[in-house]
Amino acid sequence: MQIENNILRYYLRNAYFITGTAYAGKSTMAKLLSERFGMILCGENYHGDTADAAADPRTQPDLCYFRTMKSWEEFVRRSPEEYERWIYSVGREAAGIEVCELIFRSAEGKKLIVDTNIPLPVLHEISDYDHVAVMLSPQSMSVDRFFDRSDPEKRFLLDVIENCPDSAAVMENYRAGLARINSPEHYREYAESGFWTIVRENTEEDTREAVLAELARHFGLT
Repeated sequence: MQIENNILRYYLRNAYFITGTAYAGKSTMAKLLSERFGMILCGENYHGDTADAAADPRTQPDLCYFRTMKSWEEFVRRSPEEYERWIYSVGREAAGIEVCELIFRSAEGKKLIVDTNIPLPVLHEISDYDHVAVMLSPQSMSVDRFFDRSDPEKRFLLDVIENCPDSAAVMENYRAGLARINSPEHYREYAESGFWTIVRENTEEDTREAVLAELARHFGLT
């Protein structure tokens, strides 16, 4: 069965997407937009429970990796090339689940703000310029500051790495994977995607209100 893009656009007309690189402020802005404008927050990994229930290792092998991996140490020890491949494959495999989940959540008729990894070509097919924002950060920031945040996922991964016998080497390997995920090539893909883009360059000052205002204007919320 194939659903035409114009039908998906209609059902996703109340969904507003934020995508981009790590440490660009995507999760923070999604949360603030939901609070200020009464939007339904679809935060990072919002579709996780649905993916766990619906994904099949035969058709979504990378999305099911956590079911098949031997240990979390195996996860952090993967080569940078494999980590990069896996990250972007998961985004592709999860796209259909995200779309279905968003259609389901759109039933209330309220606007949704979505922190997403849906591939850029798919976003072009299912959404519009004024419904998508790309947030970017320099590679050095997305790699060097990755573990500065206190969210449970980052803390857990840091604990896994630090408990490895050769933790320094494992950390170096993991950061090399982060560098590949946030490489100049991938950065250019986002920057030249044709979507509205904002770059985070200042981490010393609190720019949340200014960025929030820009996003609100772009999304037509003000």
